[in-house]
Amino acid sequence: MADTFEEVVRGYLADASATFRAYKRLTERALEQVDDDEFFLVGAPESNSIAIIVKHIAGNQRSRWTNFLTEDGEKPDRNRDSEFEEEGDDREALMRKWEEGWAILLDTIDSLSADDLKRSVTIRGEAHTIIQAINRQLTHYAYHSGQIALLAKEIRGAEWRSLSVPRNRSREFNEFLAMKAKQGGKASHPIEGPAEFAEAVEEDR
Repeated sequence: MADTFEEVVRGYLADASATFRAYKRLTERALEQVDDDEFFLVGAPESNSIAIIVKHIAGNQRSRWTNFLTEDGEKPDRNRDSEFEEEGDDREALMRKWEEGWAILLDTIDSLSADDLKRSVTIRGEAHTIIQAINRQLTHYAYHSGQIALLAKEIRGAEWRSLSVPRNRSREFNEFLAMKAKQGGKASHPIEGPAEFAEAVEEDR
């Protein structure tokens, strides 16, 4: 029997929520590998530090997800340009903003219903379906998550702890997933699975 609209929507929202959470955890695994000086390091002219990207994501999340269904996603009090400037920020304060932004996002996603997906929202006055708005932010944060991971990897060099399947370990990764399934373990999220395997490889060293 074909899934009902409500079942399809619930499945989509559950996957979106899981994927947002997976990207948050993936990014935090990268953040854990840099010290405070490295957090603010700017590698080249016109480049952003990890701190700046964290600040931008947090600012974007607060703006996009606060009163998601009833207000434009670009809030009048947001100063996007300031997100790309260091203004005496410290890591602890930026990480508080990071947690606050993610909390707003995840609380909003988890509160949405099937009926909500029949509505539309605006971002900078442009109409979006709810799915368009969610996908827009999901791809946006994935893009910046990758930037943070790359910057952290370049900083750590040979000391980097992989967030994905290490080189020449794909066959072992497939065996890892097969063994997990055989043991009745819950299937890993596509982003989480490689990170879990990478951690297992590190522990075996």
